Amino acid sequence: MKKRAIILSFLLSVLLLFVACGSNDGAQDTTANPENQEYEKLTFDNYGREVNVTAKPQKVLTLGPNCSELFVALGLTDYIIGNSLDNHSRGALPEYEEDYAKIPELNYSSATRDAVLTSGADFIYGIDWEFGGSGLELEELTEFGITTYMNSATTLDEIYEEISHIGKIFQIEDRAQAFIEEQKSRIATVQDQVSEQEPVKVLVYDSGGDGVFTCSGTNFETLLVELAGGKNVFDDITEKQWITVSYEEVLARDPDVIVIHDYDTPSLEEKIKEIKNDPTLSKLDSVKNERFISISLESVLPGNRMAYTVEKLSKGFYPELFN
Repeated sequence: MKKRAIILSFLLSVLLLFVACGSNDGAQDTTANPENQEYEKLTFDNYGREVNVTAKPQKVLTLGPNCSELFVALGLTDYIIGNSLDNHSRGALPEYEEDYAKIPELNYSSATRDAVLTSGADFIYGIDWEFGGSGLELEELTEFGITTYMNSATTLDEIYEEISHIGKIFQIEDRAQAFIEEQKSRIATVQDQVSEQEPVKVLVYDSGGDGVFTCSGTNFETLLVELAGGKNVFDDITEKQWITVSYEEVLARDPDVIVIHDYDTPSLEEKIKEIKNDPTLSKLDSVKNERFISISLESVLPGNRMAYTVEKLSKGFYPELFN
């Protein structure tokens, strides 16, 4: 009897141990890593393309400094495994420098097909000019299991929608909405300050050569210029976002201010020298009076800098108002 009691006690102990282990396993499953929890399929209209996201992306490529810095601003730096187009950047805003420096560089200039396809990425958020012409074909990216969301906004509503979609994809909807509201508030403040001012006539100077390479009326930069109290002197041209116009046409439209893009080459100093030495542009009062405003190229692309750029441009347009 004693032997049987010992055996029964042993079996009971083993049974209780299994029950306890099963209970602990179940507890672990219910508190598992949030990344492994069920993810509701999301479908977005991305400028005429249907984008489906069935799981939270883990390895992201941000193609374009504006796209990279937006992810940093939204607290998504750790998801990025590579970026591109830092040749169009003058560095992150001070508040984002530390996190931006953590991002591995996929390509200094445009992303290449081989670099993207061998990166291990499962998601791309990239400016539209990185696709097609550079060899990144959307269909092929899909075949390689890479979901692509293009950055192609030309209005504030469109970039706010992009930010909202990113919030849903990465389950940070409240953070994304708070960022949008902050941008709206800062821009509204500038508009109140310049509302009674006569719009300043603005030439956007990206580069020279056979003419002035500038932005048209459908370009996102034109919107930022208008929000800051300016008027793009070539806003009546709408066929393409980027255009080349003659020096004579610039002279005829007589801009009050010249906004100059600052990126790697040619340098800002070289561009100003080109403008001053040009026999036609040098006749402009804005050139004689050196009414130049420099701005980094990434600042006029749709991303996280809308309010920053509107604030900076307005101070350049109306120095007497803000000083």
